Amino acid sequence: MSSDGALFASIEPSEAAPAKPAEAEPLADASAEAPERVRPTPHKSKLVELLKNPKLPEDDRFAVEESIERYKSWVGDMASIDATGNELVRRLVDLTIDYKKSVELDLIWDSGEDFLFRQRGQLKIDNSIIEEFLPWLIDPRVIPALADQDLFAGPAGAFAAAYFSSSLTAPASDISMEVRKKDQDFTLSRRAYLKASFKSDFPAGATSSMDVWLAYVAAECKTNLDKTMFQEASATSHDLKVAVPAARYYLICEYLDMTPISTAGTDIDEVLILRGKRLGSHKRKAYSSATNRKRLRSEYVDYIEANPIRYDVVQRFVDHLKSLFEAKNPNEEDVVTKGYF
Repeated sequence: MSSDGALFASIEPSEAAPAKPAEAEPLADASAEAPERVRPTPHKSKLVELLKNPKLPEDDRFAVEESIERYKSWVGDMASIDATGNELVRRLVDLTIDYKKSVELDLIWDSGEDFLFRQRGQLKIDNSIIEEFLPWLIDPRVIPALADQDLFAGPAGAFAAAYFSSSLTAPASDISMEVRKKDQDFTLSRRAYLKASFKSDFPAGATSSMDVWLAYVAAECKTNLDKTMFQEASATSHDLKVAVPAARYYLICEYLDMTPISTAGTDIDEVLILRGKRLGSHKRKAYSSATNRKRLRSEYVDYIEANPIRYDVVQRFVDHLKSLFEAKNPNEEDVVTKGYF
Protein backbone atom coordinates (compact mmCIF):
# COMPACT_ATOMS: atom_id res chain seq x y z
CA MET A 1 0.00 0.00 0.00
CA SER A 2 1.04 3.60 -0.50
CA SER A 3 2.13 4.21 3.10
CA ASP A 4 4.21 1.06 3.27
CA GLY A 5 7.54 2.61 2.36
CA ALA A 6 7.28 5.30 5.00
CA LEU A 7 6.28 2.83 7.66
CA PHE A 8 9.19 0.51 7.03
CA ALA A 9 12.11 2.80 6.29
CA SER A 10 15.25 1.21 7.73
CA ILE A 11 16.69 3.37 10.50
CA GLU A 12 19.27 3.00 13.22
CA PRO A 13 17.18 2.82 16.42
CA SER A 14 18.32 4.57 19.55
CA GLU A 15 18.89 2.64 22.77
CA ALA A 16 15.52 3.84 24.10
CA ALA A 17 13.01 4.28 21.26
CA PRO A 18 10.44 7.05 21.76
CA ALA A 19 7.07 5.76 22.90
CA LYS A 20 5.18 7.71 20.23
CA PRO A 21 7.58 8.13 17.30
CA ALA A 22 6.60 10.74 14.74
CA GLU A 23 7.56 8.28 12.00
CA ALA A 24 4.55 6.15 12.97
CA GLU A 25 2.21 8.44 11.05
CA PRO A 26 -0.01 8.03 9.11
CA LEU A 27 -1.21 5.47 11.66
CA ALA A 28 -3.40 7.01 14.35
CA ASP A 29 -2.08 7.27 17.89
CA ALA A 30 -4.77 5.34 19.76
CA SER A 31 -4.26 7.22 23.02
CA ALA A 32 -4.38 10.76 21.59
CA GLU A 33 -7.32 13.07 22.16
CA ALA A 34 -9.70 12.90 19.19
CA PRO A 35 -9.19 16.46 17.86
CA GLU A 36 -5.40 16.01 17.86
CA ARG A 37 -5.26 12.55 16.35
CA VAL A 38 -3.66 12.17 12.94
CA ARG A 39 -5.55 9.44 11.13
CA PRO A 40 -4.74 7.50 7.96
CA THR A 41 -6.65 8.58 4.85
CA PRO A 42 -6.67 5.66 2.37
CA HIS A 43 -10.03 6.69 0.89
CA LYS A 44 -9.03 10.30 0.37
CA SER A 45 -5.88 9.06 -1.38
CA LYS A 46 -7.99 7.04 -3.81
CA LEU A 47 -10.15 10.06 -4.67
CA VAL A 48 -7.09 12.22 -5.27
CA GLU A 49 -5.50 9.49 -7.40
CA LEU A 50 -8.73 9.19 -9.38
CA LEU A 51 -8.63 12.87 -10.30
CA LYS A 52 -5.13 12.33 -11.72
CA ASN A 53 -6.14 9.19 -13.64
CA PRO A 54 -5.83 9.94 -17.38
CA LYS A 55 -8.59 7.40 -18.11
CA LEU A 56 -11.15 9.26 -16.01
CA PRO A 57 -13.87 10.54 -18.39
CA GLU A 58 -13.98 14.33 -18.45
CA ASP A 59 -17.69 14.26 -17.62
CA ASP A 60 -16.89 12.49 -14.33
CA ARG A 61 -14.24 14.95 -13.18
CA PHE A 62 -16.70 17.38 -11.61
CA ALA A 63 -18.46 14.55 -9.78
CA VAL A 64 -15.14 13.41 -8.28
CA GLU A 65 -14.39 16.96 -7.13
CA GLU A 66 -17.84 17.08 -5.50
CA SER A 67 -17.11 13.77 -3.77
CA ILE A 68 -13.91 15.22 -2.33
CA GLU A 69 -15.95 18.09 -0.85
CA ARG A 70 -18.44 15.59 0.59
CA TYR A 71 -15.49 13.62 1.96
CA LYS A 72 -14.26 16.71 3.81
CA SER A 73 -17.73 17.18 5.32
CA TRP A 74 -17.86 13.51 6.38
CA VAL A 75 -14.51 13.70 8.15
CA GLY A 76 -15.37 17.05 9.69
CA ASP A 77 -18.68 15.74 10.99
CA MET A 78 -17.05 12.67 12.52
CA ALA A 79 -14.42 14.83 14.21
CA SER A 80 -17.07 17.09 15.74
CA ILE A 81 -19.20 14.35 17.33
CA ASP A 82 -19.67 15.05 21.04
CA ALA A 83 -20.48 11.59 22.41
CA THR A 84 -18.90 8.61 24.11
CA GLY A 85 -19.23 4.83 24.19
CA ASN A 86 -21.82 3.07 22.08
CA GLU A 87 -23.49 6.36 21.14
CA LEU A 88 -20.28 7.59 19.53
CA VAL A 89 -20.03 4.33 17.58
CA ARG A 90 -23.63 4.65 16.40
CA ARG A 91 -23.15 8.21 15.18
CA LEU A 92 -19.94 7.32 13.38
CA VAL A 93 -21.78 4.50 11.63
CA ASP A 94 -24.70 6.77 10.66
CA LEU A 95 -22.39 9.37 9.10
CA THR A 96 -20.49 6.67 7.22
CA ILE A 97 -23.72 5.15 5.88
CA ASP A 98 -24.75 8.53 4.47
CA TYR A 99 -21.35 9.26 2.96
CA LYS A 100 -20.96 5.80 1.47
CA LYS A 101 -24.39 6.08 -0.14
CA SER A 102 -23.36 9.35 -1.77
CA VAL A 103 -20.26 7.75 -3.27
CA GLU A 104 -22.09 4.65 -4.46
CA LEU A 105 -24.98 6.61 -5.99
CA ASP A 106 -23.96 10.17 -6.82
CA LEU A 107 -20.45 9.39 -7.99
CA ILE A 108 -20.46 5.84 -9.35
CA TRP A 109 -24.04 4.87 -10.19
CA ASP A 110 -25.19 8.18 -11.69
CA SER A 111 -22.16 8.55 -13.96
CA GLY A 112 -23.15 8.74 -17.61
CA GLU A 113 -20.04 6.69 -18.43
CA ASP A 114 -19.21 3.10 -17.49
CA PHE A 115 -15.61 3.66 -16.36
CA LEU A 116 -16.24 4.22 -12.64
CA PHE A 117 -18.77 1.41 -12.28
CA ARG A 118 -16.75 -1.19 -14.12
CA GLN A 119 -13.41 -0.23 -12.55
CA ARG A 120 -14.64 0.39 -9.00
CA GLY A 121 -12.92 -2.75 -7.70
CA GLN A 122 -9.55 -1.71 -9.15
CA LEU A 123 -9.92 1.96 -8.27
CA LYS A 124 -11.06 1.13 -4.70
CA ILE A 125 -13.23 4.24 -4.65
CA ASP A 126 -15.98 2.97 -2.36
CA ASN A 127 -14.41 -0.03 -0.62
CA SER A 128 -11.62 2.14 0.82
CA ILE A 129 -14.26 4.00 2.86
CA ILE A 130 -14.41 1.15 5.39
CA GLU A 131 -10.60 1.17 5.67
CA GLU A 132 -10.69 4.85 6.57
CA PHE A 133 -13.68 4.47 8.88
CA LEU A 134 -12.26 1.74 11.16
CA PRO A 135 -9.53 3.84 12.82
CA TRP A 136 -12.23 6.28 13.97
CA LEU A 137 -13.50 3.53 16.27
CA ILE A 138 -10.12 3.42 17.99
CA ASP A 139 -10.84 6.18 20.45
CA PRO A 140 -10.49 6.34 24.26
CA ARG A 141 -14.06 7.63 24.37
CA VAL A 142 -15.14 4.26 22.91
CA ILE A 143 -12.49 2.03 24.52
CA PRO A 144 -11.27 3.81 27.68
CA ALA A 145 -8.31 1.43 28.12
CA LEU A 146 -6.71 2.96 25.01
CA ALA A 147 -5.78 6.07 26.97
CA ASP A 148 -2.94 4.14 28.62
CA GLN A 149 -1.79 2.15 25.60
CA ASP A 150 1.14 2.65 23.25
CA LEU A 151 -0.75 1.56 20.15
CA PHE A 152 -1.36 2.83 16.65
CA ALA A 153 -4.37 2.17 14.42
CA GLY A 154 -4.62 1.97 10.65
CA PRO A 155 -3.42 0.09 7.58
CA ALA A 156 0.13 -1.24 7.79
CA GLY A 157 2.52 -3.88 6.56
CA ALA A 158 2.32 -6.22 9.55
CA PHE A 159 5.41 -8.15 10.60
CA ALA A 160 5.12 -11.81 9.55
CA ALA A 161 8.67 -13.18 9.78
CA ALA A 162 12.36 -12.32 9.97
CA TYR A 163 15.04 -14.30 8.15
CA PHE A 164 18.67 -14.05 7.16
CA SER A 165 19.88 -14.19 3.57
CA SER A 166 23.56 -14.55 4.49
CA SER A 167 25.51 -17.79 3.95
CA LEU A 168 28.51 -19.60 5.40
CA THR A 169 30.78 -17.89 2.89
CA ALA A 170 29.37 -14.41 3.53
CA PRO A 171 31.63 -11.95 5.37
CA ALA A 172 31.04 -11.52 9.09
CA SER A 173 29.84 -7.98 8.44
CA ASP A 174 26.96 -9.19 6.28
CA ILE A 175 24.26 -10.83 8.39
CA SER A 176 21.58 -9.62 5.91
CA MET A 177 18.48 -9.62 8.08
CA GLU A 178 15.30 -9.43 6.02
CA VAL A 179 11.68 -8.97 7.08
CA ARG A 180 8.56 -10.42 5.52
CA LYS A 181 5.35 -8.50 6.08
CA LYS A 182 1.68 -8.75 5.17
CA ASP A 183 -0.24 -5.66 4.08
CA GLN A 184 -3.37 -5.32 6.20
CA ASP A 185 -6.24 -2.87 5.72
CA PHE A 186 -6.55 -2.29 9.45
CA THR A 187 -4.26 -2.99 12.39
CA LEU A 188 -3.83 -2.17 16.03
CA SER A 189 -0.06 -2.16 16.09
CA ARG A 190 3.04 -1.45 18.10
CA ARG A 191 6.28 -0.42 16.49
CA ALA A 192 9.22 -2.69 17.28
CA TYR A 193 12.90 -2.09 16.57
CA LEU A 194 15.08 -4.99 15.42
CA LYS A 195 18.87 -5.28 15.29
CA ALA A 196 20.95 -8.28 14.29
CA SER A 197 24.68 -8.78 13.98
CA PHE A 198 27.39 -11.42 14.22
CA LYS A 199 29.02 -9.10 16.78
CA SER A 200 27.68 -8.74 20.32
CA ASP A 201 28.36 -4.99 20.39
CA PHE A 202 26.36 -4.38 17.19
CA PRO A 203 28.96 -2.33 15.29
CA ALA A 204 27.44 0.14 12.84
CA GLY A 205 29.10 -1.37 9.78
CA ALA A 206 28.13 -4.95 10.58
CA THR A 207 24.56 -4.64 11.82
CA SER A 208 21.19 -4.94 10.17
CA SER A 209 18.55 -2.76 11.80
CA MET A 210 14.98 -1.87 10.99
CA ASP A 211 11.65 -1.00 12.53
CA VAL A 212 8.51 -3.08 12.04
CA TRP A 213 4.85 -3.03 12.98
CA LEU A 214 3.68 -5.85 15.26
CA ALA A 215 -0.05 -6.25 14.60
CA TYR A 216 -1.93 -7.35 17.70
CA VAL A 217 -5.18 -6.91 15.80
CA ALA A 218 -5.35 -7.23 12.04
CA ALA A 219 -8.31 -7.04 9.71
CA GLU A 220 -8.70 -7.42 5.99
CA CYS A 221 -11.57 -5.45 4.45
CA LYS A 222 -13.40 -6.90 1.45
CA THR A 223 -16.35 -5.56 -0.50
CA ASN A 224 -17.49 -9.00 -1.64
CA LEU A 225 -15.99 -11.94 0.23
CA ASP A 226 -15.63 -15.07 -1.91
CA LYS A 227 -14.02 -18.44 -1.21
CA THR A 228 -10.67 -17.54 -2.76
CA MET A 229 -10.39 -14.45 -0.56
CA PHE A 230 -11.31 -16.53 2.48
CA GLN A 231 -8.56 -19.03 1.73
CA GLU A 232 -6.00 -16.26 1.24
CA ALA A 233 -7.03 -14.73 4.55
CA SER A 234 -6.65 -18.11 6.23
CA ALA A 235 -3.03 -18.29 5.11
CA THR A 236 -2.33 -14.68 6.09
CA SER A 237 -3.89 -15.07 9.53
CA HIS A 238 -1.68 -18.09 10.18
CA ASP A 239 1.48 -16.21 9.23
CA LEU A 240 0.61 -13.24 11.44
CA LYS A 241 -0.22 -15.43 14.42
CA VAL A 242 3.03 -17.37 14.10
CA ALA A 243 4.81 -14.00 14.30
CA VAL A 244 2.60 -12.65 17.12
CA PRO A 245 0.75 -15.55 18.81
CA ALA A 246 -1.42 -13.17 20.87
CA ALA A 247 -2.75 -11.47 17.74
CA ARG A 248 -6.39 -11.45 16.65
CA TYR A 249 -7.36 -11.62 12.98
CA TYR A 250 -10.69 -10.58 11.46
CA LEU A 251 -12.19 -10.64 8.00
CA ILE A 252 -14.56 -7.71 7.51
CA CYS A 253 -16.70 -7.70 4.39
CA GLU A 254 -19.62 -5.67 3.17
CA TYR A 255 -21.29 -8.49 1.28
CA LEU A 256 -20.91 -12.25 1.47
CA ASP A 257 -20.33 -13.92 -1.91
CA MET A 258 -19.81 -17.52 -0.79
CA THR A 259 -21.35 -20.28 1.26
CA PRO A 260 -20.28 -19.68 4.87
CA ILE A 261 -17.30 -21.77 6.00
CA SER A 262 -16.45 -22.43 9.62
CA THR A 263 -13.43 -20.51 10.86
CA ALA A 264 -12.70 -23.25 13.44
CA GLY A 265 -10.01 -24.85 11.28
CA THR A 266 -8.33 -21.53 10.51
CA ASP A 267 -6.56 -18.76 12.42
CA ILE A 268 -9.31 -16.28 11.52
CA ASP A 269 -11.03 -15.22 14.73
CA GLU A 270 -14.24 -14.10 13.06
CA VAL A 271 -15.79 -13.05 9.77
CA LEU A 272 -17.91 -9.92 10.12
CA ILE A 273 -20.51 -9.14 7.45
CA LEU A 274 -21.39 -5.46 7.50
CA ARG A 275 -24.27 -5.37 5.01
CA GLY A 276 -25.61 -8.68 3.73
CA LYS A 277 -25.53 -11.00 0.73
CA ARG A 278 -24.09 -9.91 -2.59
CA LEU A 279 -26.45 -9.31 -5.49
CA GLY A 280 -26.73 -12.21 -7.91
CA SER A 281 -24.67 -12.18 -11.10
CA HIS A 282 -27.78 -11.66 -13.27
CA LYS A 283 -28.53 -8.42 -11.44
CA ARG A 284 -24.95 -7.21 -11.63
CA LYS A 285 -24.89 -7.87 -15.36
CA ALA A 286 -28.02 -5.76 -15.84
CA TYR A 287 -26.30 -2.85 -14.08
CA SER A 288 -23.21 -2.85 -16.30
CA SER A 289 -24.39 -0.10 -18.66
CA ALA A 290 -25.14 3.53 -17.84
CA THR A 291 -28.48 3.31 -19.66
CA ASN A 292 -29.65 0.40 -17.53
CA ARG A 293 -28.36 2.00 -14.33
CA LYS A 294 -30.45 5.09 -15.02
CA ARG A 295 -33.53 2.96 -15.68
CA LEU A 296 -32.99 0.69 -12.64
CA ARG A 297 -31.80 3.34 -10.19
CA SER A 298 -34.77 3.09 -7.81
CA GLU A 299 -34.31 -0.68 -7.64
CA TYR A 300 -30.68 -0.25 -6.63
CA VAL A 301 -31.51 2.47 -4.12
CA ASP A 302 -33.96 0.07 -2.47
CA TYR A 303 -31.24 -2.56 -2.28
CA ILE A 304 -28.55 -0.40 -0.67
CA GLU A 305 -31.06 1.19 1.73
CA ALA A 306 -32.17 -2.30 2.76
CA ASN A 307 -28.51 -3.23 3.35
CA PRO A 308 -26.79 -0.38 5.19
CA ILE A 309 -23.69 -0.85 7.33
CA ARG A 310 -25.11 -2.64 10.35
CA TYR A 311 -24.47 -0.92 13.63
CA ASP A 312 -24.69 -4.17 15.62
CA VAL A 313 -21.89 -5.77 13.57
CA VAL A 314 -19.63 -2.74 13.99
CA GLN A 315 -20.41 -2.76 17.71
CA ARG A 316 -19.52 -6.45 17.85
CA PHE A 317 -16.09 -5.63 16.39
CA VAL A 318 -15.65 -2.87 18.98
CA ASP A 319 -16.63 -5.30 21.74
CA HIS A 320 -14.00 -7.75 20.49
CA LEU A 321 -11.40 -4.99 20.78
CA LYS A 322 -12.58 -4.04 24.26
CA SER A 323 -12.21 -7.64 25.41
CA LEU A 324 -8.53 -7.64 24.49
CA PHE A 325 -7.80 -5.14 27.24
CA GLU A 326 -9.67 -7.17 29.84
CA ALA A 327 -7.39 -10.20 29.55
CA LYS A 328 -4.71 -10.33 32.24
CA ASN A 329 -1.86 -12.69 33.02
CA PRO A 330 -3.11 -15.30 35.51
CA ASN A 331 -2.21 -14.86 39.18
CA GLU A 332 -0.93 -18.04 40.80
CA GLU A 333 -3.08 -17.67 43.93
CA ASP A 334 -6.20 -16.95 41.88
CA VAL A 335 -5.52 -19.95 39.65
CA VAL A 336 -5.11 -22.32 42.60
CA THR A 337 -8.28 -20.99 44.22
CA LYS A 338 -10.33 -21.31 41.03
CA GLY A 339 -8.77 -24.57 39.95
CA TYR A 340 -8.18 -23.61 36.32
CA PHE A 341 -6.38 -21.18 34.04
